[in-house]
Amino acid sequence: MLPLRSNRKALNMKLSWLVIWAGTLVLNPVTADCNITSQTVTCEESGKNLSSIPTSFFKNITKLSLRNNKITLKDSDKEILQSFIHLTELSLNENMITVLYNNSFCNLTKLSILDISNNHISTVHKAAFAGLNQLRVLNLSYNMITQLDSDVFTSLKSLTVLHLQYNRLKSFHIRSSFKLTEIVLAGNPWTCSCDLLDLQKWLTASNVTMENENNTTCTLPNTEEKLFIKMAAIQAADCKTRKASLENTVTSTLANKFKSSALLTTLTPNNITGNNGTHKELHLPGKSWTFLAGVLGFVLSTTLLIFTAIKCPTWYRYLISYSHRRLEENDSKMFEQEFSADMSSFPTVSDTSNEEPIVIFEKIHTFVPGKDGFIEDKYIDSYVTEES
Repeated sequence: MLPLRSNRKALNMKLSWLVIWAGTLVLNPVTADCNITSQTVTCEESGKNLSSIPTSFFKNITKLSLRNNKITLKDSDKEILQSFIHLTELSLNENMITVLYNNSFCNLTKLSILDISNNHISTVHKAAFAGLNQLRVLNLSYNMITQLDSDVFTSLKSLTVLHLQYNRLKSFHIRSSFKLTEIVLAGNPWTCSCDLLDLQKWLTASNVTMENENNTTCTLPNTEEKLFIKMAAIQAADCKTRKASLENTVTSTLANKFKSSALLTTLTPNNITGNNGTHKELHLPGKSWTFLAGVLGFVLSTTLLIFTAIKCPTWYRYLISYSHRRLEENDSKMFEQEFSADMSSFPTVSDTSNEEPIVIFEKIHTFVPGKDGFIEDKYIDSYVTEES
């Protein structure tokens, strides 16, 4: 009797599910190609040049394929996806997605498989997969991702399979808490450097299976030699030394900057107290003012030097022209003696009778001291009289 009752109960549950799906289908007509069973609703909208996710799907959809369209996963697409709370599989491969922004798939708490391969994704934000607590398989292959950190997958507690092949990754910083059973890394331009050491250690220590391992190689820096990513000789000691030197450099740089800022704060405080007790900001002049002042000073000093060089001869002649003194009486007698001594230089007229040469001169002027102490020139007065 018990098995019969259990079979009837199971049959009644299936009938109730069919009634629910039928009612939903009547109330929400679906134009997409959907396959409805007792447990799943699978809709296929591939290769139809869709630029956005259609709104014609009813809310109980569980599997959705939008492969080979032109979807960019804009804000309106994310709002539509949030309404599919029963979705367990989502295929967005071969579309036009370029960036995975934060909370791109939030509210899809039952999603277990996400395929966004063969897109143009170059950037994955840190919280792009937030809310996907049940996600097990993530396919990011055949994209343009250049940098990826394991923190992107922190919220994916159930993730077991990760596809990263054929991107543009050179390094991958991974944490020990990152637990996977399968990973695909082939087709990336990995570099055999210290940035790859964490990934190499994790691949060796964990039980993860690396698919296509023979094609997963890295290139030595400054060479074209390729090595298997697991077998590349990356010395941990060298990486520690390099990391320590880098940290010391960064620390010293920060310390110098801190000292400089502290000294500047001490010499020029940001706030000073005014007469009314309020605080006023003290603004320092910029370097442009210093440069302008220097240019003005240079121009003024150069102009002054040029002006001085031009005017100095004029001033010298001006001072020399006024360097005279008052004549004394003795000076007039000395002048007469000098004048008579120089008479030999005057021209002479020779007579035809070979007599003594006669010196011809009109009148020797004499100097008579005047009442004011200066010497009068009588020659000038007589000359003026005769002229008149």
